[in-house]
Formats: sequence, structure tokens, C-alpha cells
Amino acid sequence: MTEATGGTGATERVADVLLLFTDGPPTLGVSRVSRELGLSKAVVHRILQSLTGRGLIAYDPASREYRLGPAAAALGSRALRDSDLRTSALPFLAELRDRFHETVTISAKVHGGRVYLDQVVGTHEITMSVELGRRFPLHAGSSGKCMLAHSAPDEIERLLDGELAALTPSTPTDPVALRAELDRIRERGYSASAGERQGDAGSVAAPVFGPGGLVGAVSVCGPRFRVTDEFVAATAPELIETAERVTARLGGTTPARALPTPIGRTS
Repeated sequence: MTEATGGTGATERVADVLLLFTDGPPTLGVSRVSRELGLSKAVVHRILQSLTGRGLIAYDPASREYRLGPAAAALGSRALRDSDLRTSALPFLAELRDRFHETVTISAKVHGGRVYLDQVVGTHEITMSVELGRRFPLHAGSSGKCMLAHSAPDEIERLLDGELAALTPSTPTDPVALRAELDRIRERGYSASAGERQGDAGSVAAPVFGPGGLVGAVSVCGPRFRVTDEFVAATAPELIETAERVTARLGGTTPARALPTPIGRTS
């Protein structure tokens, strides 16, 4: 990222600084923000001071680092409360959880990745929960991959041409193999993963569309030992139907799929 000039560039820099706090550790120093975003320390310091003055960022004198402030929490809470995607999906998430007893989530696509908006936690003694509001990459995990598969072609190519970070040993990092998997996801209408974002977790996801196109994904997730190929095969049809019901409630349209391939994890 270069240090653009003018009002638009300044606005983008402020947004990028704020978004950086959604990805990594809870606190960040000026040097790390500068390094991550390719901005000078002076620019980063001015932005952080401005955001601190408005409560969006808080400064810790002991560590000399910054964290998200109370005003950012208020913005996030309001965004969740007013999210049409979350509100439309929640009743269907509970139905799917009661059917399969695993945690069901709703994610939204955002700039540079996706975030969990809400979840209905499973009923097993050993279950899975997700971190709401944190930005995750699109190439790792079933929710991200099904969003990526239905993204604009130029966005897909930009991601595949860049670094595919390995979050776990099972994260897809081969662009050729990932491109082929995205084709399969579009054909069958769902995505599955095993240990791609979290090593001990598995999931199945289907995309959700609004009037303007892709907006998010519904997923069923649980411990990897329970999310077997048989579980994927049993879950996928109802998950696709649930995603289509959320899409209909939002006024969107689910794209027609090619001839279906057998339901399973990899084909």
C-alpha cells in the first residue's frame, strides 16, 4: 500500500488502520501498524491519535500499544443489531442446529475477507464456537471458500495471485488446486473443509445472495472428528436449502448450478 495524497487516500488509510485491529492481536504498536500497512510512523501516529480522541482506539501507557476503544465496540454492536443478513438468517440457523446438533453460523463478506456475524451453538457436550467480528481470509475454511467461489473473477485472480497464508497444515495454499476446488464449489452449491482454518475443526457452508449478489454464507461446523464425509453428505442438501431460504428473504437469487457432482468432501 502506498501513501496516497488527498481526501480519498487519507480516508482509506484511516479505514485500513482500523481494519488491522480486526485481524491480529488485540493490541498493536505504531511500528507494527506502520510495517503492516506500508505507512510512515508519523502518519500512523497521527491517525491513531485522531482515532483515540474519538474513542475508536484506546492507548495503553504501560505497553505503549493501542487497542480498539469503546466507540468501536458500539459501532460493531450497532452493525450486528441492524444487519439484515444476520436478522434474516437467525431463525433458520436455529432450525439447522436442532436438525444436526452442531454449531451453525452466519458470515458476511467484507473487504479483504469475511467475518462471523452470529452463531447458534451446538448441543453436544463437546462443541465448537466461533469468534464474532474478527476478519478471516477467504481461502481457508468452508465459509470463506464458498464466498470466494462466487466472488467476481478479478477478485478471485487477485487472491490466487497473492500469498495464500497457511493458517494450519491443511490450509489450501496451491492456487491451481484451489482454483479447481472453487469450480467444484460452484457446481455443487456448497463447500467443505477439514482443519483449514482451525486444525481441530471441520465445516460445511453454502453461499447467501442479496439483490446485488453474494453477501455471505451459512455454515455448520464442529470438531473435526465428527465432520466426516458422511456428515458432509447428510448436511449439504439441507444447508443449501437453508442458504436459499435466507437468500429469498433478502430478495436475492441463487445462481443456477452446473450438473451436480456427488455430494462429499472433495468431489
